[in-house]
Amino acid sequence: MFGFKVINQYEQGIVFRFGKMQPAARQPGLTWVNPFTDRLRKVNMQIIAAAVPGQEGITRDNVTVRVDAVVYYRVVDPVKAIINVQDYTYAVSQVAQTSLRSVIGQSDLDQLLSERAKVNAHLKEVIDAPTEGPWGVRVERVEVKDISLPESMKRSMSRQAEAERERRARIISADGEYQASKKLAQAATVMSADPAALQLRLLQTVVEVAAEKNSTLVMPVPVELLRFFDRAARAPAPAAAAAPADEGQDNHRLPTAPARPALTDGPAGTDRELVAP
Repeated sequence: MFGFKVINQYEQGIVFRFGKMQPAARQPGLTWVNPFTDRLRKVNMQIIAAAVPGQEGITRDNVTVRVDAVVYYRVVDPVKAIINVQDYTYAVSQVAQTSLRSVIGQSDLDQLLSERAKVNAHLKEVIDAPTEGPWGVRVERVEVKDISLPESMKRSMSRQAEAERERRARIISADGEYQASKKLAQAATVMSADPAALQLRLLQTVVEVAAEKNSTLVMPVPVELLRFFDRAARAPAPAAAAAPADEGQDNHRLPTAPARPALTDGPAGTDRELVAP
């Protein structure tokens, strides 16, 4: 009634006298305006978070998506925010919705899903261009909250991800088998040079299998017996090679005298006869 007004710290006041704006804005604190000729408009200078409703659009690669976002903005020029636009909050909301649809049409699906930072920066530039200069409203930040995909697209992406993981698993498994085969070939070369190493490896394998399965292993043919047969098979080779030389020496030997007959007693009542030994 007396014309005293209180302006909060986060606000600024614009005074209209007979419908004409006064050049000086009222600062926070207690102020007086003429209740008969002046009218005071308070402008909030805080950062305002406005949710952008979900917008459906078609991406550049012809995928239908639904995207919603949130816009953070604040008034930097209260005179422009009051004079140049009727309701700056509603105007910023409409600009954000149309800009979001435009950005969806200019982006691919992979870009929307994996490059959120670039999409947010581009969306901020698009919304801030028509608001800061003419309206005195600066867009501080824009964040894409959620991207909804059709169910068919979700199933296709799941199959693609599964196929990619299977491909990587097969490549890793094949690489492991290749490296293992190289190591086994090197181990076989070392063991072939030293038979004792092969026998120790065999005994170690027997111990490991017996300890793991808690069972008894029966080996029908001992290893040492196989080694004995191996040495026995190799031994006759030099004797067989020396046999022709002995035959050649026998051809040069002198003939031996025939054995002389020996006299043996025959049965009783018979004469003696010659019996060759």
